Amino acid sequence: MFRSLRRALCAAAAALLLPLAGVQTAAHADPAAAVDRAAAAAAPGAGYWHTSGRQILDAAGQPVRIAGINWFGFETANYTPHGLWARDYKSMIDQMKSLGYNTIRLPYSDDLFKSGTVPNSIDFSGGKNADLQGLGSLQIMDRIVAYAGQGGLKVVLDRHRPDAAGQSALWYTSAVPESTWIANLKALATRYQGNSTVIGIDLHNEPHDPACWGCGDTTRDWRLAAQRAGNAILSVNPELLVFVEGVQTFNGVSGWWGGNLMGVAQYPVQLDVPNRVVYSAHDYATSVAQQSWFSDPSFPANMPGIWDKYWGYIFKQNIAPVWVGEFGTTLQSTIDQKWLAALVSYLRPTSTYGADSISWTFWSWNPNSGDTGGILKDDWTAVDTVKDGYLASVKAPGFPSGGGGPGDPGDPGDPGGGTAACTAAYTVGSDWGGGFNADVKVTNSGTTALKSWKVTWTWPGAQKVTSMWNASYTQSGSTVVASNADHNGAVAVGASASFGFGGAPGGGGAPAVSCTAT
Repeated sequence: MFRSLRRALCAAAAALLLPLAGVQTAAHADPAAAVDRAAAAAAPGAGYWHTSGRQILDAAGQPVRIAGINWFGFETANYTPHGLWARDYKSMIDQMKSLGYNTIRLPYSDDLFKSGTVPNSIDFSGGKNADLQGLGSLQIMDRIVAYAGQGGLKVVLDRHRPDAAGQSALWYTSAVPESTWIANLKALATRYQGNSTVIGIDLHNEPHDPACWGCGDTTRDWRLAAQRAGNAILSVNPELLVFVEGVQTFNGVSGWWGGNLMGVAQYPVQLDVPNRVVYSAHDYATSVAQQSWFSDPSFPANMPGIWDKYWGYIFKQNIAPVWVGEFGTTLQSTIDQKWLAALVSYLRPTSTYGADSISWTFWSWNPNSGDTGGILKDDWTAVDTVKDGYLASVKAPGFPSGGGGPGDPGDPGDPGGGTAACTAAYTVGSDWGGGFNADVKVTNSGTTALKSWKVTWTWPGAQKVTSMWNASYTQSGSTVVASNADHNGAVAVGASASFGFGGAPGGGGAPAVSCTAT
């Protein structure tokens, strides 16, 4: 009902959370798992994760927050993430990390498991995507998972649709029966067994009418299907989280596709392995579809109550973690701007609540999402700094690199010491006379990982910072000192972090900038 519009543009090119500590299961008798636990003691997020109450906990019982991005394309007729026709996949993952996203949700369809599926629309010129040449879709997924893990990002695999043709209301179709769905879920769980970069699987994207929750009809009851699929996954890889989305309608009350989790209170998902369920809600603004609450006279003050009713109560009552797996907007209307600000506040700022907050992955990284747009602009390189800026308060620290295996090339640490150094590049993105927007890219030019950084510049005129995102600042006269935010202070050797700001008046060119690292 709501989502075919959002996928329309994509089809042309291609057709959450967190109270208490749980117990690690016994399948940790291997050396790699021992490394996981040792690393986790030093840096939250290492190893496989489990749940306790409303919290997601790492292998050492430390709470973690998913603060990520959706990168779609595997589920379309391109059979690979979008944008590889414009950029190298590693550069995009590096950019995600530099912006403070710590998790990638990767939608896919069951077409990836068919022998005739061939990924397409990948640019190999100039050395781009060189190590993807000749690979099948699942092999490309392997490379993306491996590189994300080296950079300290986690991955959630999302069974988005049965095939590339479009979304389905139920988890099966006449062409893709439940047996195929479960077999392919088990195949992925087995494929990434022992690789804790892949923390879990989202079972099916946006179940909707006639899907029900708790009705007992095995052909429609999504809760029962989720239990069957979740147990199948855990039978081959008991360490994974199982992400279960909602439905559209429960007891006559309808909402977003996949966004109605009201039935959890009466009919929770019960799996054979405890502490593995994370409930996932989707929520959107008017650029996707109208809902009654947007025209309520009390909007946006009414929104927390709406979210409480549909899915927020699960978090507030300490039932289980909640992850807002998708939310997005073009931000073109005032209503949408107020909605996004209200939702970000509801998710709970990291600086105030830490990981005892609702997890999320924003829709989307891709600019070619027809009714939301993306964090990237249409050139697949420039960042929509306004949209990204809305998310700054709920971003969270990244995780230890390496995916949990010994000897991983992404393993952090610099036992030999090294020199901390950085450079900064200042770019004016737009200037309308009365004001301007600018971006600053900080690059680790030293020989050891950065813990923090600050950038200094002096304007020749009377410019003042009016707002800044992904950094904090002080200004004395015409001199500005910008310091990293909590989520982007750590920068690996050769990697970059970015921040942006608005200023006034306009008319100023890019000043000389200096960067100080620790």
